[in-house]
Amino acid sequence: MTGVPASATGGTGAKPASAGKVGAAVVNQASLWNVANLLTMVRLVLVPGFVLLLLHDGGYDPAWRAYAWAAFAVAMITDVFDGHLARTYNLVTDFGKIADPIADKAIMGAALVCLSYLGDLPWWVTGVILFRELGITLMRFWVIRHAVIPASRGGKIKTLAQGTAVGMYVLALTGPLATMRFWVMAVAVVLTVVTGLDYVQQAVTARRQGLASERAAR
Repeated sequence: MTGVPASATGGTGAKPASAGKVGAAVVNQASLWNVANLLTMVRLVLVPGFVLLLLHDGGYDPAWRAYAWAAFAVAMITDVFDGHLARTYNLVTDFGKIADPIADKAIMGAALVCLSYLGDLPWWVTGVILFRELGITLMRFWVIRHAVIPASRGGKIKTLAQGTAVGMYVLALTGPLATMRFWVMAVAVVLTVVTGLDYVQQAVTARRQGLASERAAR
């Protein structure tokens, strides 16, 4: 303590509201370039590289398929870490809220479309998964003003199942492993549909509650 009253120094001991706003703006602006967002950007950059590797030489070279699998695996790993880092170290930004789900859907969608194009995966499987993923992403944006719907445990298991199944299809597997990947994909499709319905229910509830709170505040 200095023993000097705040009034004597020309202040009240509290920062002006305008200064607080300016400081908050600076913090938010600086936080855009954090490690979580950088990992998200890496995942976006990996998408075209993954496609080129998977479709190289007609898409049937086992070596190039292995390289594509490596790129896909890195993308899936960054998906786990960027979300964890953002939540743990309070690095959540508006950019991350938008870019993260887009990056997730981009790498998964690219893999599914390429696999169906190569004839490795039925188009209806790709259609069901993409319809669900794109639909839920749009629904998140629909309710983002009222609430952020977090990933549920079922959603995380779904993501793991999808990533594992797609990864197995990217690799040039034969024999029992080729049969196993069919069943892993079947589980992933079921989880995709079930968790999708659950997200729809959460989104509708969140929007109703948000609108009710706005009307009550008027």
